[in-house]
Amino acid sequence: MSVFRQPGTVLTDHTFSVPLDHDDPAGERIEVYAREVVAAGRERDDLPWLLFLQGGPGGKAGRPMGRDSWLNRALDDYRVLLLDQRGTGRSAPANRQTLPVRGDAKAQAEYLAHFRADSIVRDAELIRNELLGKGNKWSVLGQSFGGFCTLTYLSFAPEGLNEAFITGGLAGLRSSAEDVYRAAYPRVERKNDAYYERYPQDVAVVRRIARHLAENEVRLPAGGRLTVEAFQALGTLLGSAAGPHSLHYLVEEAFVEGVAGPELSDTFLTGAQAHLSFSGGPLYAVMHESIYGQRSVSPACTGWAAEAVRADFPRCDASAALATDAPVLFTGEMIYPWMFSTDPALAPLAETARLLALREDWPDLYDPRRLAVNEVPVAAAIYHDDMYVDTADSVETARAVRGMRTWVTNEYEHDGLRVGGGKVLDRLIALVRGQV
Repeated sequence: MSVFRQPGTVLTDHTFSVPLDHDDPAGERIEVYAREVVAAGRERDDLPWLLFLQGGPGGKAGRPMGRDSWLNRALDDYRVLLLDQRGTGRSAPANRQTLPVRGDAKAQAEYLAHFRADSIVRDAELIRNELLGKGNKWSVLGQSFGGFCTLTYLSFAPEGLNEAFITGGLAGLRSSAEDVYRAAYPRVERKNDAYYERYPQDVAVVRRIARHLAENEVRLPAGGRLTVEAFQALGTLLGSAAGPHSLHYLVEEAFVEGVAGPELSDTFLTGAQAHLSFSGGPLYAVMHESIYGQRSVSPACTGWAAEAVRADFPRCDASAALATDAPVLFTGEMIYPWMFSTDPALAPLAETARLLALREDWPDLYDPRRLAVNEVPVAAAIYHDDMYVDTADSVETARAVRGMRTWVTNEYEHDGLRVGGGKVLDRLIALVRGQV
């Protein structure tokens, strides 16, 4: 166990051995890592614990640089545990380099079937008992997918929780993957409309980039192919506070004049790659749609739901837009099967991802009956017109969880916890404590 200091904080590394399959505790075990953070000078204080569950899936916990972002507010009251969820960061990482050790694609898919919210919560319970001792509870803060995991925690292990905070992560309890994406495309269209209203000059620029990609094979610096569809996937930026501005600054430097005429600049290609490559978090793509699989909602496979329903939203068809004078729309956080041929980090995992997409009868992740009698104090921030999580689903879920207090706001986008400087967490703490 190593301990080190940063400005205003003391950090301690922890590693834990947990079963790969919690239903087979005597079977294979994997390592899970977490970082404890406490305010400097309070290392020996008897502080309550706050478990942080990162967004994703496949996202490692943030790497703090002292008392930054929401952590500054949390450290006033808590000893914080930043969990690298299984398969991420320093927790038995799962990627193109490590997964082949498991065997063929079928073996890899079977392994990854244990990497959803239900397993993450059961990891957390083992860690709680080891760190705090049996019978001692902690609080949980879930951001985005971490909020999904928090709902799973409230469904299956509420006895471990003092209180729960959720930001941008109230999933539809009865929404299938197809339901999720049918609701998502109209939200993405609205974000595009707002983007082009702010930056009308980008309509022509984006059309020019899309036309160039349609007529030329373009490679990103690391070798990935930048197709029209891949370019459209930059729309994931539109769901964050600064994202639309970042997208504008990216496309405004798209072209330079080369020997053979206009070509896409290295500046643009490097910037696009930074947002499109899954090399730092491949599980986000591989596992994405499986987080919506629940046998009681639909025993069928998730089946590349984002791709399956895309044709029902013709405004997302770049070729149709280029055939007229319509703006080319960006897509959002949707994951498509073609990504596993264009991204070198994903290409070796294509068959594994296909098998997960075809997997049926996923176990349920939520228990509506138990949530209806919930006794854990819980508060949630719902971001109005959140591009990533459907507001209507969030509101319906909030009504289904007994005692949940909500704050619906358009002051922040999906990343409000990170950019709000502690204000979002402070509001949720006040809600749980009945101070507002």
